Amino acid sequence: QVQLVESGGGLVQVGGSLRLSCAASGRTFSNYRIGWFRQAPGKEREFVAAISRSGGVTKYADAVKGRFTISRDNAENKVYLQMNGLKPEDTAVYSCAASSLLSVTTTPRLYDYWGQGTQVTVSS
Repeated sequence: QVQLVESGGGLVQVGGSLRLSCAASGRTFSNYRIGWFRQAPGKEREFVAAISRSGGVTKYADAVKGRFTISRDNAENKVYLQMNGLKPEDTAVYSCAASSLLSVTTTPRLYDYWGQGTQVTVSS
């Protein structure tokens, strides 16, 4: 079992930045690939970014590529999502998730554990 808790969300103006954190407890954190997903009201959950166990492999959705950066600190059991150049369309609840698959995946149903999410609101 892995418990995930997100933090760092909030209200920011267009063009601003936020840094989300995902803190993990339970089983060995470094065994899991971690992904960030988001869900806006009335929309399906969508992939944002993911990172491998060591942090050496990352994937990004086209919508955030060049603006968001995912990283992890296995010693601290944390994954971060640095979000720059925020746009109104980035407004959503952001959740982190842990996957035990052998490779980084963008598919939500392939993640085993989920956090509760943190709200990000970008005002124009």
